[in-house]
Amino acid sequence: MDWNDVRFFLALARCGSVRGAGAALGVSHSTVLRRVEALEERLSTRLFDRNRDGYALTDAGRRMLPGAEKIEAELASIERALAGTDERLGGDVTITLCDHYVADILMAEFAPFTVNYPDIELRLLVGERFVDLSKREADIAVRALATGASPPEHLIGQKLAPIQLASYVSRAHAHLRDPEVAGSKPRWLAFEERAYHASLVAKSSYPDVPLWGCFSTTELLVRGALNGYGVAALPTYVGDQEPGLRRLAKPDLMHVADIWILSHPDLRDNARFAKTRAHITQSIKRNLVLFKGE
Repeated sequence: MDWNDVRFFLALARCGSVRGAGAALGVSHSTVLRRVEALEERLSTRLFDRNRDGYALTDAGRRMLPGAEKIEAELASIERALAGTDERLGGDVTITLCDHYVADILMAEFAPFTVNYPDIELRLLVGERFVDLSKREADIAVRALATGASPPEHLIGQKLAPIQLASYVSRAHAHLRDPEVAGSKPRWLAFEERAYHASLVAKSSYPDVPLWGCFSTTELLVRGALNGYGVAALPTYVGDQEPGLRRLAKPDLMHVADIWILSHPDLRDNARFAKTRAHITQSIKRNLVLFKGE
């Protein structure tokens, strides 16, 4: 059995659609379908049933799944063990970052790093999607964890900076949305986690200002605030760097999470990963004032 075919089987089992599996593997959906059909033909067994919701495992597929996942875990462990002994300051380093604003800070900080270590090739991923460090989907993760939370036990991590929320309004639309301005019609732009946002509003200096809308990303909240939709609670490293926004008179600074750097312990001694982790750590520390909101 070809391991690459098993990879396609696992991706389709997890995603439930050929397009999702293709996106996860970085190939076309037709490639996923072709490889899975070839595997089924080789095994003389149907592994998936097609239905209106996508692809579901058959009984044979469900029996195959634990063994396929075990093979995947063993191969990942071998790969990590070999990579962990690499002493070269060269090769790929894949870094997953929690949002575009942290990415912007690090992109500027990495400029001298790319000159000093020209043989290290950076691969940057941005987003909140879970990336499995055990499977080498990334080598280093810069992630936001809720205040008091710890990283998963199978990873090593270091807390780098606090995430402080403050309240912001558009400079151009302050007359309309600032709750301190007489005659204004203020409203909070709501997070997707509306219940959590409601609890923050209740503790703020403006508990009677209503929530409005639903914004799933920080980028959308910023755009909404800039266009005068309402007042936004934003991390200070975001709001303080946006010239079109200013803090409210009572910004209600709140420590809600922390920025962590995470990696797998098997890769601790890899030279290029260690050098990259150290640079990220120093970069965040150099910009600590933004994260503290001072």
